[in-house]
Amino acid sequence: MKIGTDGVLLGAWASVDNNPFSVLDIGSGTGVLSLMIAQRSFAENIEAVEIDDDAYEQCSENFESSPWADRLFCYHASLLEFVEEVEDKFDLIICNPPFYSEDYKTTDKSRDLARFNDAMPFEHLIYAVVNLLSENGVFSVVIPHKEESNFVGLAHNAGLFPHKILHVKGNPDSDIKRSLIEFRFKEEKTETTELIIETARHQYTKDYINLTKDFYLKM
Repeated sequence: MKIGTDGVLLGAWASVDNNPFSVLDIGSGTGVLSLMIAQRSFAENIEAVEIDDDAYEQCSENFESSPWADRLFCYHASLLEFVEEVEDKFDLIICNPPFYSEDYKTTDKSRDLARFNDAMPFEHLIYAVVNLLSENGVFSVVIPHKEESNFVGLAHNAGLFPHKILHVKGNPDSDIKRSLIEFRFKEEKTETTELIIETARHQYTKDYINLTKDFYLKM
C-alpha cells in the first residue's frame, strides 16, 4: 500500500508540543502516522485503530518491525466499536480520513473502504474525538480544502475549535487542495498558514523539505 503525501504532511505537521503521553491514530491504514509520531515524540502509548483486514495486518507488521514496537499497538475494529469499548483518553488524536464522497464504487472493496467517506463519516470522527480526547488534548486532521468550512462547523457544534490551519497547494499556481487542521477544546484565535509543495515537478520548496526531510530517505 502506497504512502500518500497527505499522511506524511500530517505526521510531520501535527503538534507534539504538549508532550503527549497517549496518542490515537484513527483509521491508521499501514500505520505511517503512528510511526511518524513515535519518531517525533516520547509518547509511551500509541494506539491505532483500523477496520480493513489487509491494512490492519500491514499496520501490525510495520509496528512490530519498527524501533518503537513496545510503544505501538493496532486494534482491528471499527471506530464506533473502539469508542464504545475504550475508556482511555488521548492527549493527541490524529486522522487522515477517507474523504471521497462520490457516489460510485469500484470493484476493489479494500480501495473503496479506504477512499470513500461512508467508511468514516465526518460526524462519526468528531463524535469519537469528543469522547476520546483528553481535556487539554490536540486533534489533528487532514481533509480536502472544499470540506474545511463544513468540518470546522461540525467540530464547533461539538465543542472543538481550530487552533492552527495549514492550507496546502501543489504548486504556486494551483488552488488550495488540502487543509490540515489542529483542534482543541479551548477556543482561541486561529493561526492560518500556507504550504506549497513544488515549484515544478519534483522541485520541492524549502518549506516542504524542512517539514518532511526527517522522514524521507532521499529529499
